[in-house]
Amino acid sequence: MRSPETVAELRSWHADWAGLKVAVLGLGVTGFSVADTLAELGAELLVLANRADDETADLLDVIGVRLVLEDLETELAGFAPELVIVSPGFAPSHPLVLWATSRNLPVWGDVELAWRLRDKRGAPAEWLAVTGTNGKTTTVKLATAMVAAGGRRVIACGNVGVPVLDAIRDPVGFDALVVELSSFQLHYLDSMSAWAAACLNVAQDHLDWHGSAEAYRAAKAKVYRNAKIACVYNLEDDATREMVEEADVVEGCRAIGFGLGIPGPSDLGLVDGIVVDRAFLDDRQRAAIELATVDELTSVGLGSPHMIANVLAASAIARAFGIGPADIRSALRAFHIDHHRTETVAERDGVRWVDDSKATNPHAAQASLSSFDSVVWVVGGLLKGVDMNDIVAANASHLRGVVIIGVDRQPLVEAFGRHAPELPLFEVKTTDTNEVMPMAVRLSAGVARSGDTVLLAPAAASMDQFTDYADRGNRFADAVHEMLGESADDDKPSAPESEQ
Repeated sequence: MRSPETVAELRSWHADWAGLKVAVLGLGVTGFSVADTLAELGAELLVLANRADDETADLLDVIGVRLVLEDLETELAGFAPELVIVSPGFAPSHPLVLWATSRNLPVWGDVELAWRLRDKRGAPAEWLAVTGTNGKTTTVKLATAMVAAGGRRVIACGNVGVPVLDAIRDPVGFDALVVELSSFQLHYLDSMSAWAAACLNVAQDHLDWHGSAEAYRAAKAKVYRNAKIACVYNLEDDATREMVEEADVVEGCRAIGFGLGIPGPSDLGLVDGIVVDRAFLDDRQRAAIELATVDELTSVGLGSPHMIANVLAASAIARAFGIGPADIRSALRAFHIDHHRTETVAERDGVRWVDDSKATNPHAAQASLSSFDSVVWVVGGLLKGVDMNDIVAANASHLRGVVIIGVDRQPLVEAFGRHAPELPLFEVKTTDTNEVMPMAVRLSAGVARSGDTVLLAPAAASMDQFTDYADRGNRFADAVHEMLGESADDDKPSAPESEQ
């Protein structure tokens, strides 16, 4: 039996993992990547999950990994693991996690394991780590495009793209991994020392998983721990600045701010409609480097304030990795924004229909709402324990009406009754998934006027009534096109990143 101290010393692909008894909690994409990796290293594995599709179960059997789907705690205790690796969905309060922590067993996430195993191909790739309540995926994809434009071999991974463990096992290898990290992943991550790390913003989210706003913030702050070159933070979000100030980093690591105002030295920002860098140049006290114009960003769907902020953060990350201004500009000009992020799906009779189904929390929804003057707001879903009063009060004055969907409708009804009692309000009460969006669209059309935007920005997770946020957005778009008698665009995403 290996002690926790001995397990903690396993910090290389080439260490002795053979025979290590590892329990893997969960069998989604993450759980399978963990099992597949450790099976290759010769560990003795037990995968515990509430469900598994037949194909994945068969693959586990092929690689010699045992899977159990019932009596999980009994099976876990009988296995007597030396290490437990958890998928991101397992909260610290989950009974299986509590079983492990109460016995002082090491409990890691897949990203912690990947950091320890990153030297499989020799000199490991540098990690460019991104977290935040909102904007992570767009920022990661922007930074990846910028690094690729600079001629480096790079991949987006983690909470978007491929699992980090698959990236570190790529047979060719990479110069850099741009790693999107959810708060769930960060909770179980301790060893990472990123080349550059960014927290884009912090707002209340996932309080049901973390237990408190303080615990959620503490998880996000871990992205900066041991950062080597740059800690990128939001000049307009004091929490991110405080995280950087509190972080224990490698000596010489710089704090790089980004914001929509005129930047100071060591910052990126805007000057007269131009995106500029005052951080990565010799004469940053008196000069700045132009990276792009706001007009250029607008032409590719990146012109709204929250998208410009994402561009600034990604540019800071890429510049920290040595990518030149011309390559950043080239990447921005060629960039295409993803579906379901303030995506216009139709316009008719002066009414614009916009899908921002990716706005799965109030902070993201606020960014969308602030982009439009007069809104019919389609809102609701799984609220994840978040208070909706502030966002309702902040936006009541420019709402034409509200259509509430989802299972957690009552807190929203009460918030609108408290802060906007005169506002036309409609509830979609059906439990038929196929009818939710057609009803929401019909109700929205009934109240919308020329000059309005009907905005799907749910401020909530989607899994109460839909497969995921992409399914929710696709159904909204389909309902809009059907009502307007138009053909829907067939270019729809089928595998979105998780709502973390």
